[in-house]
Amino acid sequence: MASMRRRVLAQHSLDISNHFRKAFAPKSGRRADRQGRRKVEQDQTRLHVPLVDRTPEDQPPPVVVAIVGPAGVGKTTLLKSLVRRHTKQTLNHVQGPVTVVSGKKKRITFIECNNDLNSMIDIAKVADLVLLMIDGSYGFEMETFEFLNILQAHGFPKVIGVLTHLDLIKKAATLRTTKKALKKRFWAEIYQGAKLFYLSGVLNGRYPDTEILNLSRFISVMKFRPLVFRNSHPYLLADRFEDLTPREEIRASRGKCDRTVTVYGYLHGTNLRMGTRVHIPGVGDLDVQSITTLGDPCPLPDADSEKRRKLSEKKKLLVHAPMSDIGGVIYDKDAVYINVPGNFTRGNPDAVEGEGERMVMDLQDVADTLDGAVSKSHIKLFHSSSKPLTAEVATAAGHSSDYDQSDDESSLAGSQSDEDLSDEIETGDESSDAKEDNQSDSAEVDDHSVADRGRSSLRRVHRTIVDPPFHQLEDQDVQFAESDSDVEDVDDSNADAAPIRFDDVEISNEEPGVHAVFAELPQANRRKNWSKVIYSTSISPRDILSGTAAPPTTPKNLDDEEFFTQVSTAPIVTEGDFDMSKEFVNVDDLREWEDEAMLDSVRGLFITGTSLEGEFKEQAGASQDGDVDIVDGDDRSDVNSAVDEAAHQATTLAAKKAALKRKFDEQYDDPESLKLDFYEDAKGEMARQLELNRAEFKDDDPESRVLIEGHRAGSYVRIELAAVPCEMVEYFDPSYPLIVGGLLPSEERFGYLQVRIKRHRWYTRTLKTNDPLIFSMGWRRFQTVPIYSLDDHSIRMRMLKYTPEHMHCYATFYGPVALPNTGFCAFNSLLSDTAGFRISATGVVLDIDRSTKIVKKLKLTGVPFKIFKNTAFVKDMFSSALEVAKFEGANIRTVSGIRGQVKKALTKPEGSFRATFEDKVLMSDIIFLRAWYAIEPRKFYNPVTSLLLSQKEWSGMRLTGQIRRDEGVKTPSNLNSTYRAVERPTRRFNTLKVPKKLQAALPYASKPKLVKQQHRRTYLQKRAVVMEPEEKKAIALLQQIRALRKDQVARRKEKQEVRRAAHRQKIQKEETKKSEKDKEKRKEYMRAAGMKSRRESELEDGNSRHQKRRKF
Repeated sequence: MASMRRRVLAQHSLDISNHFRKAFAPKSGRRADRQGRRKVEQDQTRLHVPLVDRTPEDQPPPVVVAIVGPAGVGKTTLLKSLVRRHTKQTLNHVQGPVTVVSGKKKRITFIECNNDLNSMIDIAKVADLVLLMIDGSYGFEMETFEFLNILQAHGFPKVIGVLTHLDLIKKAATLRTTKKALKKRFWAEIYQGAKLFYLSGVLNGRYPDTEILNLSRFISVMKFRPLVFRNSHPYLLADRFEDLTPREEIRASRGKCDRTVTVYGYLHGTNLRMGTRVHIPGVGDLDVQSITTLGDPCPLPDADSEKRRKLSEKKKLLVHAPMSDIGGVIYDKDAVYINVPGNFTRGNPDAVEGEGERMVMDLQDVADTLDGAVSKSHIKLFHSSSKPLTAEVATAAGHSSDYDQSDDESSLAGSQSDEDLSDEIETGDESSDAKEDNQSDSAEVDDHSVADRGRSSLRRVHRTIVDPPFHQLEDQDVQFAESDSDVEDVDDSNADAAPIRFDDVEISNEEPGVHAVFAELPQANRRKNWSKVIYSTSISPRDILSGTAAPPTTPKNLDDEEFFTQVSTAPIVTEGDFDMSKEFVNVDDLREWEDEAMLDSVRGLFITGTSLEGEFKEQAGASQDGDVDIVDGDDRSDVNSAVDEAAHQATTLAAKKAALKRKFDEQYDDPESLKLDFYEDAKGEMARQLELNRAEFKDDDPESRVLIEGHRAGSYVRIELAAVPCEMVEYFDPSYPLIVGGLLPSEERFGYLQVRIKRHRWYTRTLKTNDPLIFSMGWRRFQTVPIYSLDDHSIRMRMLKYTPEHMHCYATFYGPVALPNTGFCAFNSLLSDTAGFRISATGVVLDIDRSTKIVKKLKLTGVPFKIFKNTAFVKDMFSSALEVAKFEGANIRTVSGIRGQVKKALTKPEGSFRATFEDKVLMSDIIFLRAWYAIEPRKFYNPVTSLLLSQKEWSGMRLTGQIRRDEGVKTPSNLNSTYRAVERPTRRFNTLKVPKKLQAALPYASKPKLVKQQHRRTYLQKRAVVMEPEEKKAIALLQQIRALRKDQVARRKEKQEVRRAAHRQKIQKEETKKSEKDKEKRKEYMRAAGMKSRRESELEDGNSRHQKRRKF
């Protein structure tokens, strides 16, 4: 009714908008244009590269929801609250994945990610939805940003932010400001409009039910787009782990042998085929020994059980968490632990023992083997029997030959009896209740009883019964055959001469008259006819065996309660009637195919026949929800005529509708709009191909589909792995995720990879060539040694010693092959105590096994030792004539820029050569040669094996400097590497000599003025000056006057500096006041301009409205 009401309101609003178009028109044309452009931009940004969704529609795998956040943010509390919301169950100890049913077609697997970088990397590769928890009272932490960058490198899934600890902020204004700031930062990292939930305080160990309800509803209705890497690889998140290695082998090797383990989980991604190698992150590559599809431990509700719109409360109780304490049972690596609530001590008489505790204690107390239990087992036919049944078989010669002919007939009954017997033996020693429940089963087990009737009362009389042989029983009825065990006993070949002992009464087969005695017993004391009660027939088993059964009778009066009643039975056919190796053909059944109506009814099933009837049946079946009535052959002609008439009417109606639709489209639709764009065309093509693939295997049985296409995604599988390191089992921790990722055939080999890499902007250090780096690529995490390079004008790949700033470069390293366009992220260290941002770089794979060589610049220097015009002999550049021969014809140059070429090697000195230049070089020139040297990356591969360690802290290979720093070892000094003062001899240059003719032609100003240095003192220097007393007085007076003048000038400068400082302060105050006045004037002007523009806009809007009213 609600949906009908919404449709009516939508239609009503549409009619209103159509009738009053001007009332709903935009007020401004510019605003409408902006809105239209914005809508187109949103539509274009929403488009993405179409991918084929390989998730099965009937049984999709659970959606993996990862709860990620720093320590102490409330991840466990949120997980318990969500599980409580979906299953009404409270988890006390949460470990590993927890799978619940959230809807009719959806399941969710919750997993908590601990604060470990390896766990965050693994979770980022399998999570479909991430609940990113943020401490609202603290803000974003470094681990949060690291996880977001890891998500960007491995395919960004859906992310929902969850703010917690908001109850610690007491002021409402501060809380509102904090929410706004955190939302703005969260949107900057994810995208504008990313969903962010707020969780207040914790009540009774859980978050408020209303907030959890909103969050769970939002999670339940989310849709997920397949990611590229996951859409091409099979993988599973293991929720159970067991060790199958024989205990004796472990004991003999003292626990150091390789193990055989099994992992359980839901299969995701593509189909997993047998023979596919898998990789467990943190362990390594492993071989799959077997894959088995198991029953779904958390099944979806089927259509029959869930016909309502809302999921029933019974289905909500389903939860699958083997590593947690669901139902008091926890699965460990090699054991199953049963948690008994309260205090429980074995052997304590005061402790209450339930049925489960009693069964486990009985299993622990088993002291006998299976053979011993079989030998000590007892069988009782009835609950009132005082002693168990014992059979003493004695062979009689009189009847052995008669029963040899029925060995084959009794083999089936004997095999069934053996199975029942084994079941009884296994459960015989557990409890008396189990024995009493299996009394009826044990009564049908004994292979050696011939005519077991039991007894209606206790007897003390010793009697025997003579039972005729089987060939005499064919002509007479068997009396008192009341169960299937009696029929089986008749077929037993060894039972004719075996007297049976019931407690202390032995009944023999040779006493006459016993049938008459049993016939005279009252009906009250006789057992019920179980054959009549169960099979609703009074035919005795002997009649069935002999083939003289009377035809069944149909009851005339049926009550309403007797709904299931046998109305007809097929004739009993014995083995002797026909040969079982050939199919029995009934001639009466073949006459049915002589009817033309019958042939017409199946004519549409063949290629040459018509398919009109089949189409009509499909339409009728779709309209009636699959209800099909089976009609006998007598009414087939009427049905066929009705089918033809209805099919003709449906075809006529469909043609009429198609014509009307075509006429409507031609009148109103734009021809250009009918053309699909590339995006829609690609999506349609992929959908059609997917339907063809699914229809190809639709009719195949599950076993054939597994052999051809592998185990389908969504199935719960058991994978057995061989040659697993023992440390994985020994140090197994369920709090760390265990992922089994399938490898493609191309990913199993190793080679050289060329990637495009960029140092992260938040990583402070510069990356250096040949420094070890940890890569997270595909399913693997490994350490290798990359070489960085750049494309030098498409001529060569030039090696870089360091990564460039704020730009991409190329890196080449040795490692496992990954497909092109596979994203990765790199780390220098995975340790938790590493300071700063730990993600060093991110990038994408470009090519594998690339043949382009990486070259390194090589600069060789030498000096000339002989010069002949433009030819020079150079030394100290090469060490041998062979090196010179390798570089013959190479280009060389001097520091001053004179270019030259290497010619031939000289005999002496070793390594010298002759070179020619474009000009004459000097003896002081340095000659250098620029060459390129090819280098190759080192073949180093070190997988990250964090799950094989007890502390899960993997360090990897360290540089020599790091080892010296950690160990406190000083760096050894090399004498050739120490810095020394460079002593260069002073160079003496010859004086410039200008010819006399050139000097004479030069002007006077340009002529060299050479003054010789005077070695002797001149006359003016050598003469002595003697002053008169008056001259001395005059010189002294002048000196005093100069001193006074200097003092006056100094005092005057000090006073001027004081006046200037005061003047500067005054000018500064005036400038400050002037700037304030200018600012006020500017504000007034802008305020007036704003009011003026507002009035003008209002006037324009008013005029437009007035004009519109007038036009309307």
